[in-house]
Amino acid sequence: MNRNTTVAEIRKQIKQSLAGLYDENEIGNFTDLIFQHLLNYSKIELRLKGNEVISQHFIDKIAEIINRLRAFEPVQYILGETLFYDLPMMVSPDVLIPRPETEELVDWIIRENSGKALRILDIGTGSGCIAITLALERPFARITAVDRFAAALGIAQRNAGILSAHVEFLTSDWFNGLAGRRFDLIVSNPPYIATADPHLTRGDVRFEPPTALAAGVDGLDDLRHLAAAAGLHLKPGGRLLLEHGYDQGAACRALLRQAGFSEVTTLKDLAGLDRVTLGHLATQSTVDRSPHP
Repeated sequence: MNRNTTVAEIRKQIKQSLAGLYDENEIGNFTDLIFQHLLNYSKIELRLKGNEVISQHFIDKIAEIINRLRAFEPVQYILGETLFYDLPMMVSPDVLIPRPETEELVDWIIRENSGKALRILDIGTGSGCIAITLALERPFARITAVDRFAAALGIAQRNAGILSAHVEFLTSDWFNGLAGRRFDLIVSNPPYIATADPHLTRGDVRFEPPTALAAGVDGLDDLRHLAAAAGLHLKPGGRLLLEHGYDQGAACRALLRQAGFSEVTTLKDLAGLDRVTLGHLATQSTVDRSPHP
């Protein structure tokens, strides 16, 4: 990239530099994010200001970002932020990068709980994206978010502060710090990838925290624990929603039924794949069936 390089020329150079490493849509998304982050350009401005010359300072920064993208480092970690439900969220290698599938989970909760003053628990909150979005979209709800890692909670708390979201944050290894507390709805996007899955060592996933991705030989360890233990922390009639892998719907339905949940069903994502399994607690569980690790 040379001096007096225009926006349009930089866009072309980004595309050429990343061609063959990412598909065309991904490259377009990267370009939008880079310009939004560095120059506060909207997608429309990016296209209207094609002839605008970019300073050498920003050209150098863009070149550095491209080099890191060529090593498959996630653009969200490079920029330190991402968008979730159209909200800016800080992220770092201490937290999982929020996925569009989780936006669909949040969208379902918002749609099904209009105007209800519920107590909601987001367990394993990571960046706080689920809890914060629910707090902003359903201000009458009382949101609690927990994580066992202080670094993750720190990021979630900063995100909540920036967005003025009212969320109670607590340190807890799953339910261990929530004795005696019950909620109307518990939601979680836990680790659900098998520990030996080769995808964990490929591409941008290898930059994400393994503790937020892998969960035992079959990827179901944390889902088992959440399904079995959630009954002690739900009010009668309360609901549990668990995000999981596309091929884990049947297993998760079995786990919820075994734990005493009724009306168990699996929601599909926009690609038509199993993504979230939910159930109702008809009567308050009295036995913790959780496989204590």
